[in-house]
Amino acid sequence: MRLAVISDIHGNLAALEAVLADIKARGVDHTVNLGDCVTSPLWPRETFEALQSLALPTVRGNHDRWIEEFPDDKLSPAGLFARRALTAEQRLTLHSLPSQLRLDDGILACHGTPENDTTCLLEESLDDGRFVPARRDVLAARLASEPMARVVLCGHSHRQAAVNGPRDCMVLNPGSVGCPVFADIPFAASLEYRSPHARYAILTKRNRGWQVELLALEYDWEAASARALANNRPEWAQAMLSGYVK
Repeated sequence: MRLAVISDIHGNLAALEAVLADIKARGVDHTVNLGDCVTSPLWPRETFEALQSLALPTVRGNHDRWIEEFPDDKLSPAGLFARRALTAEQRLTLHSLPSQLRLDDGILACHGTPENDTTCLLEESLDDGRFVPARRDVLAARLASEPMARVVLCGHSHRQAAVNGPRDCMVLNPGSVGCPVFADIPFAASLEYRSPHARYAILTKRNRGWQVELLALEYDWEAASARALANNRPEWAQAMLSGYVK
């Protein structure tokens, strides 16, 4: 079995289309989406409609939840843009997504940790907002509720990683399809340099375990940047072009 894992599209239709084309070219059997589908000043409604037509198994991300639960004044500017772009029915569809999915071969899919969609599974956050790899005891505690999982798929941090965790559990974060850094967070400008590539992963079952391919694709990030600029979000335009916020 070959499973494509996508996450954190954040309304970047141009990046999603490039990733989907690459998945098709590689002859992958199935695709799973780990959430945070639309929140951005890019193409939230168009991205929702593209994903709806695909009907992929999809986990609800924290932004998919917040777009329905939060009042306007609690949403980020990107969240408010996405809320206004979507219909009430579309927002409810996102909110109704499951917080976890259990797939074949002992695979658990979640957005953050199995218990919390706003906590990164593989990282710890420093006071300045930067991420560092989670200590072994921290990762073990975050996975304690899922002792039978052989593979855990997670997103949220937008950082690609494949880790052999507790009990030889493979933990995979495919990175972000469409948002190398979420430009609305206050400490975005202090984060490390990244790149504008569209990222995803492919998980392949082998006799001795799992093979992981971490992919970073070129796509038309100039179009994504221009879209953000047209929607009066220059910091998002910078992030789309470079992978970081000045």
